[in-house]
Amino acid sequence: MQFCDDCGSMMVNEDGQMVCTDCGATEEQAAGLSETYESTTEQSTDDVIETEEGLNFEGKPTDDQVHCDECGHEEAYYTFKQTASADEPPTRFFKCVDCGHRWRDYN
Repeated sequence: MQFCDDCGSMMVNEDGQMVCTDCGATEEQAAGLSETYESTTEQSTDDVIETEEGLNFEGKPTDDQVHCDECGHEEAYYTFKQTASADEPPTRFFKCVDCGHRWRDYN
């Protein structure tokens, strides 16, 4: 894989010359790289876990006691999502098993 020196975006091989997918800059193919590249235009979503309301995946059940502010139930499903920079802890999203109320916990 080769990246553009001007903007840092990924470059693709077009007729033996590397072309930036963002700014259009061109350069010669870097020495030692394969003549063939496999480019994909779509991202696979096979391993993506969605936390949007109405989706079939509810997350994992909690091991520890949590408290739903809506109904008082103490069991919920949870998922993690990185909502801030990488050096910050992830956010834990909950969904009450009983009433479906959703909330989040910032660690």
